[in-house]
Amino acid sequence: MKNFIFYVLVLSGLIIISCKNEDPVEPPVIAKPSFDPGKSDPEAIRVAEDMINACGGMKSWDSVNVIKYNFFGRRWHVWDKKNQMVRIENTGNDTKMILDLKTMKAKVYKDGKEWTDVDTLKKYSEIAYKQWINDSYWLVMPFKVKDGGVRLKYVKEDTTQTGIQADVIEMQFDSVGVTPQNKYHLWIGKNSGLLAQWAYFPKVADTVASIINPWDGYVKYGGVFLSSDRGTNRQFTGIKVYTDVPKLVFQNFDPIDFEKM
Repeated sequence: MKNFIFYVLVLSGLIIISCKNEDPVEPPVIAKPSFDPGKSDPEAIRVAEDMINACGGMKSWDSVNVIKYNFFGRRWHVWDKKNQMVRIENTGNDTKMILDLKTMKAKVYKDGKEWTDVDTLKKYSEIAYKQWINDSYWLVMPFKVKDGGVRLKYVKEDTTQTGIQADVIEMQFDSVGVTPQNKYHLWIGKNSGLLAQWAYFPKVADTVASIINPWDGYVKYGGVFLSSDRGTNRQFTGIKVYTDVPKLVFQNFDPIDFEKM
């Protein structure tokens, strides 16, 4: 399973991008596709909605303006959902990226300097985008189960690897996201309503999962419950939600103490 942890890269319908380069004209707002209940099992939809509500509900998730977290000790994210900006800093080197998710324009700091050449900015805008998609999906996927292009199917009742009684639903994707050929199985606790475990399948036709992870360590952040524990060596740390953060976070590469932020 090549680089799965860091490059699952599935995020159906999280955002639709305008790639216009003109400045300072704002890109047009393009409507995201809506979830089509006619393509999903009613029972799977019910279980998915119970999970969303157990995590605080979509209204609470939509009210989260900014979220900060560290992905498995590898990189920090500050994601401004409201203004569609993300800042990513690697912990193993000095690479820092600021990406405007509306325009896909990036700022890049690497090897002790800020880069301005077109090829470097293009390369790292793509890297930042993929890392943001992957890492955020590992954290907030319960709020993505009713995105446009997602199809849900009720699979069975089952227990997780730790013995939690759960309903299992399957997620597939209709030509959306970066890797629409993937699918997931989600174990949603019968008592808690929370996602307790997931399984990842690289292809829809696969019958054996490439990886199975627990979803443990739920804590309430603002109005939403998020899980930080995906098993051994797969921990989210430093999670925090904000109403707002200083605009300079997304304007320059001045050092940030993420632990104290």
